[in-house]
Amino acid sequence: MKKVINFSKAFLPCSILSAVLILSGIVRVAVTGINFGIDFKPGLIEEVRIAPTVLELSYSGSARVTIDAAESGIDIVITGSGAENRTETFSYASNSTVADLAANMAKIEGLSVHSVVPGNTPAAGLFVNSAVGNVITENKFRVYGSTDSSISIDDVRSATSTVKGVAVKALGSEENRSYQIRVADSGEPGSSKILQETIIKTLEGKFGADKVAVVKTDFIGSQFSKSLVGQSVVLVLATLFLIWLYAAIRFHWDFAFGSVLAVIHDALIMISFIAWIQMEFTTTTLAAVLTIIGYSINATVVILDRIRANMKLIDTKKFNDIINASLTDTLSRSIITTVTTLFAVVSLYAFTTGSIKDFALALIAGLISGCYSSIYINGAFISFMRRKWTPESGIHHSLPKAKKMQIDADADLK
Repeated sequence: MKKVINFSKAFLPCSILSAVLILSGIVRVAVTGINFGIDFKPGLIEEVRIAPTVLELSYSGSARVTIDAAESGIDIVITGSGAENRTETFSYASNSTVADLAANMAKIEGLSVHSVVPGNTPAAGLFVNSAVGNVITENKFRVYGSTDSSISIDDVRSATSTVKGVAVKALGSEENRSYQIRVADSGEPGSSKILQETIIKTLEGKFGADKVAVVKTDFIGSQFSKSLVGQSVVLVLATLFLIWLYAAIRFHWDFAFGSVLAVIHDALIMISFIAWIQMEFTTTTLAAVLTIIGYSINATVVILDRIRANMKLIDTKKFNDIINASLTDTLSRSIITTVTTLFAVVSLYAFTTGSIKDFALALIAGLISGCYSSIYINGAFISFMRRKWTPESGIHHSLPKAKKMQIDADADLK
């Protein structure tokens, strides 16, 4: 006969331990707060490209000349007094090389065009720096080409590492690679502009002023960041309610409440862990919390299902005997599932950087907590709620004779 482990003996000590850990996390949050990332704080989001200058333009006439770069070509708009308002379109289909494009653009009166790269360079994919506007004046105006493939995201991260709280993400294909740079804003007047200038100067100092171009710039206001925090809370609460509803329909209300309590325990343990190590709390971290909620409820449902089955099979006057037997039956499954998942998560933590590394670290804490809570927190609550439980009369008479004989034999061995 398989030896039944007396898990119920540790229900009270484990409940006290969990309460202490969660309470310490609450105190930590109250004293130092949560280190919210830029996803939950007002800040700057700037998309930049590191690419060589292809054309240098200048205009010496009296009209107003603007340039727009699109996927199909370049449009130059000429307006103002003393000029015929018109738009000159230079498609890449008709101007396949930089030499062709420069020669045709130079036909506009007053517009000077200088090619910086070899004339046979393909013209497609040109773009302009949105940070300087699109008006061509007597000052040098740069048009940029394909992204410099020799520069990696690690180079950009290294260049911006001096900016506090910066996060860098690569976007697009290799030849159209851009980098999304996000920095939290203090909220002081003019701080966003200072941040923007600091980032650009830092990149220009590393890669050269003629190779850094801003694709677009966005600012996240404080109202939006507060709304995002509120939506995240609602998302977690809605998830917990749906879990309770599912468990209540499939099992019993106290089983359902125990499963939700275990999930809440895991979420609070993860938040306490994040608060103590001051990990940056971003949408990636929130994804880790939701992942553990799903993982934990899966392990808990397996245990609840075994408890429900054993209620019809085990002859006992103590509900703790049923819980202990059920936890023993599912222990190997709980450990193997957790350990094999940890192999992948630990590898993710060891071989990645940035937000993915934080995601993996949060998952490690959550996986351990999820395995623990499914056994001890969920079990402790059900044990408390069923402390006055009595076996249903005649339950053994409804069982097959062979199964009844096996149960009686097991009882004799005990």
